[in-house]
Amino acid sequence: MKFLPFIARHLRHNWIRTSSTVLAMAVCIFLFATLQTLISAVGGNVKSPGAFRLITRHNVSLAFKMPKSYEEQIAAIPGVKRVSASNWFGGMRDLGKPGDFFPNFAVEAETFLPMYPEYHLAPEVQQAFLTDLRGCIIGKDIAEKFHLSEGDPLQLQSTIYRTGKPFEFVVRGIYRTDQSRFPGTSDNMLFFHYKYLDEATGRNGAVGTYRIEIADPGRAAAISKAIDALFENSAAQTHTETEAVFAASLMSLGGNLVLLLNGIGLTVMFTILLVTANTMSMAIRERRTEIGVLKTLGFPAGLVLRLVIAEAVGIGALGGAVGLVLAQFATKVFVKMPMIGDLLKRVANVGLPVSIAALGMTIAVALGLAAGLLPALLAYRARITDLLRQA
Repeated sequence: MKFLPFIARHLRHNWIRTSSTVLAMAVCIFLFATLQTLISAVGGNVKSPGAFRLITRHNVSLAFKMPKSYEEQIAAIPGVKRVSASNWFGGMRDLGKPGDFFPNFAVEAETFLPMYPEYHLAPEVQQAFLTDLRGCIIGKDIAEKFHLSEGDPLQLQSTIYRTGKPFEFVVRGIYRTDQSRFPGTSDNMLFFHYKYLDEATGRNGAVGTYRIEIADPGRAAAISKAIDALFENSAAQTHTETEAVFAASLMSLGGNLVLLLNGIGLTVMFTILLVTANTMSMAIRERRTEIGVLKTLGFPAGLVLRLVIAEAVGIGALGGAVGLVLAQFATKVFVKMPMIGDLLKRVANVGLPVSIAALGMTIAVALGLAAGLLPALLAYRARITDLLRQA
């Protein structure tokens, strides 16, 4: 501990270089922590044990629709409790303001609401919604953002269904969520009647996805195969998976998301290792005379080695701390984003997971140690005469 002021003085000696190195290390740990949080969210979502809901979509893409007649056939499969058609609406209050975006779906409310107990409505509010074709229910985040209350009118323009005029809704309820029972439930959703979308667009029941509740989560795979086999020879073949896997797949439409994010993290860490090692080497070269004087005064070579390593570890620890603070802030921002936020809430309800923060700090210290090891060994092995001669 008595050498801490000595180490701190050396870190302040060239504060610009030290600060830039700490910042580089912070960027490395920030990227690592945020990327790993996202990977954990996706992985945790896929492994969720509550696979009692399935999603059936067109086998080619979500852009293709399925016939409404599929609903009765799916409902007849043993093990299926409920089936509810739903379509992504893509509605915005103002198409010119991307910030107005929030997820909104047309659903068959009579079967959808019993299937999703996480969206809680008072009985009288639910009845008001069910009896009003133009009624909609919203989460509290939407209500707060747009200052909406029950009974208020709401107009949305769809990015998918262009009718030349806005769709008119009436807010019939603001649903409540219980994050302790259903972690990750979004308060930023809007649901309205599937029949209203049909009547307003004349689509004749084209369905984007079927939401399916099953009696036994252990039979999710078997029921999924049975559904897809039912339409194997049809013009619109289907692909069925658990709701958790479906949500995670939306996050990885561009390919293997986990591999991509891990690759980015490893590349950044290797780059930062080289930067930090170069910084430490420069610092040692600048202080050759000082190291020679220390050895002349009787400082053991082993102590000199430990001081150099401690300096490198100090830079790593400082960078790690700054990076984790930035990652904590970024996680809180990401949690409020559509889709990504719904996944992150499952592992990061209160911010950056402790396990990832601890691993990030360990990596920061390890990078600092690895970067300072070679310069420390050179200082350890250098002879006093060589150090002073090259001063």
